[in-house]
Amino acid sequence: MKGVVLAGGTGSRLRPITFSMAKQLVTVANKPILHYGLEDLAEAGITEVGIVISPQTGDEVRAAVGDGSTLGISPTFIVQDEPLGLAHALKTALPFVDGDDCLMYLGDNLVKDGVRDVVTDFQEHRPNCQIMLSPVPNPESFGVADVDADGQIIRLVEKPTVPPSDLALVGVYLFDASIVDAVDAIRPSARGELEITDAIQHLIDTKRTVRASIVKDWWKDTGTKDDLLHAQALVISELAHNIDGEVIDTRIRGSVHVGEGSRIVDSDITGPAVIGDGVTLN
Repeated sequence: MKGVVLAGGTGSRLRPITFSMAKQLVTVANKPILHYGLEDLAEAGITEVGIVISPQTGDEVRAAVGDGSTLGISPTFIVQDEPLGLAHALKTALPFVDGDDCLMYLGDNLVKDGVRDVVTDFQEHRPNCQIMLSPVPNPESFGVADVDADGQIIRLVEKPTVPPSDLALVGVYLFDASIVDAVDAIRPSARGELEITDAIQHLIDTKRTVRASIVKDWWKDTGTKDDLLHAQALVISELAHNIDGEVIDTRIRGSVHVGEGSRIVDSDITGPAVIGDGVTLN
């Protein structure tokens, strides 16, 4: 199985932060969001990863990933000339996939438990497509799946007025080679993009097997400022207390991480908090 990670887009909802960087490189707990997803793929045994980048921010993403060795992957960078939809990004990456199974991961998503379990489930049951879903309190704001008792997806509905379920699509999708015909069959939506939901619906309509996996813990799409702040709180709250730097005459309460080479003097720190490497506080 190969990975396809989407790291393009303009990040307009995160401006002004994204005036100076790609949205996937915004940090959560001092680590780029993109790195979390790449590490999740490596943990699941997916080391050949195509990273879809834009002409505008692609160089930044290349620099942040490097040769991938520190993340456990071997990256191939694939330029999507225009942001014409998730299915278009996948179609751009299909020559890299070369007929293998693939896992497509949206690079601004965080999934607490990673993707290892869904990869194992996909390999065991061998559906044509498997997507991750998460219960949400406001399903009318998301793409929502209608799922039967056996975990098979009946249909997908985009931002429904009357949601058929509370199960929103998470930005993780697994496909076999049948996705090639599906992305070729669909046409641009009203907003001029090739939608991944249309490609998956085509698989359903042509009697392919589309299976659901429910996220066991939390998932965050970090595409808005509020979601980004919530993601920071979730990740930082779960970090182990760890002091790698020097702490002098300082009171620390709660879970706090102090990075290597940092020096904290005469301070009062209440966790959860993360202080990076090489920081001086006094």
